[in-house]
Amino acid sequence: MDVHGTVAEGFEPVRDAFARNFAALGDRGAAVAVYRDGRKVVDLWGGTRDVDDTAGTEPWRRGTAQVVRSATKGVAAAVPLLLHQRGELDLDAPVGEYWPGFKAHGKERVLVRHVLNHRAGLPVLDHPLTPEEALDPLRGPRAVAAQAPVWEPGTDHGYHALTYGWLLDELVRRAGDGRSTGEWIADEIARPLGLDLWLGLPAAEEAAGRTGRVGRVEDPEPSGSGPRLRPKRSVTEAYQDPDSLTRRAFAAITPFPDQNDPAYRAAALPATNGIATADGLARFYAALIGDVDGVTRHARLFDPATTERARAEESAGPDRVLVVGTRFGLGYMLHGSASPFLSPGSFGHPGRGGALGFADPEAGIAFGYVTNGFRKTVTADPRAQALVRAVRASLAAG
Repeated sequence: MDVHGTVAEGFEPVRDAFARNFAALGDRGAAVAVYRDGRKVVDLWGGTRDVDDTAGTEPWRRGTAQVVRSATKGVAAAVPLLLHQRGELDLDAPVGEYWPGFKAHGKERVLVRHVLNHRAGLPVLDHPLTPEEALDPLRGPRAVAAQAPVWEPGTDHGYHALTYGWLLDELVRRAGDGRSTGEWIADEIARPLGLDLWLGLPAAEEAAGRTGRVGRVEDPEPSGSGPRLRPKRSVTEAYQDPDSLTRRAFAAITPFPDQNDPAYRAAALPATNGIATADGLARFYAALIGDVDGVTRHARLFDPATTERARAEESAGPDRVLVVGTRFGLGYMLHGSASPFLSPGSFGHPGRGGALGFADPEAGIAFGYVTNGFRKTVTADPRAQALVRAVRASLAAG
């Protein structure tokens, strides 16, 4: 399998790791991009644009984009933080101040920051939405407004896998000028920065065939004689138990929509269905922590105070949904055992099954990895982790 693209001197280990992902870790089509101090130092892609060879063997090209699942959350989180930076959204205000209908069923004490740090107590829906209902921008917010918390808001944390998007989107509409999160990203982030990144894929991009087909891929058989790592029993049981918060959180839409359906890609679900190239994801994170070079130079999106706010620990410890220990800032996962990034100062978000985007202000690094092959992993995919280790090794050697 040929690897295409370029790496700057000193980042050759990333090319080697990317090639190994195809040879040993089952990648079918993927891309990785890395920025350092606002300049692109890694831009690699390879494989086929569609995960299933029977759907076609068209090669992955420089501009191929893919659904990035929950890596969308990190992009979406920038919108309420930018609204706060502009003085339009108070992170410590009750959500009900912006959204009066939300206050029912004991949610009066849910603060805006609780939506971003996964402490709102609303990871599940007692009445899950159908795929058709989920694509309606009004139905999701109505459902979470009608839902009672499953724990006292603010007292504990648990990953809001799907409900996060409806909570965030309604806040953005009501605190801002009425634009949706997807519209806000297009107008204020993606277009000015020249990002191939969408929350709600435009019809013209769908018609142009920019997005490949995604799907599940099996984990490769372990090589050598070492033991195969398995999830802890408690984690396995949580995903198998239909009554657990884990299963219920991921079943807030039942059944889950076909991620290759043009109607799904055209919708805007800020928790799950962003579409991006690796460069689009990496360049986004580069713009959160500094000026970004390209055809033109773009000033950073977050001021230093907002960057610190995004990555200051808000939630840590056993996650009531994911079961394992997780760490969250405001809208972003933080470096930890469940989701390792470059260093303790990194912040970003993985996508279930593969994708990853993050920034590390101290190292000046911004990272984006997208793939069309989703594995069983939730927060720490081995392919993305291999690339992160290679970036770390490149920096150490330099």
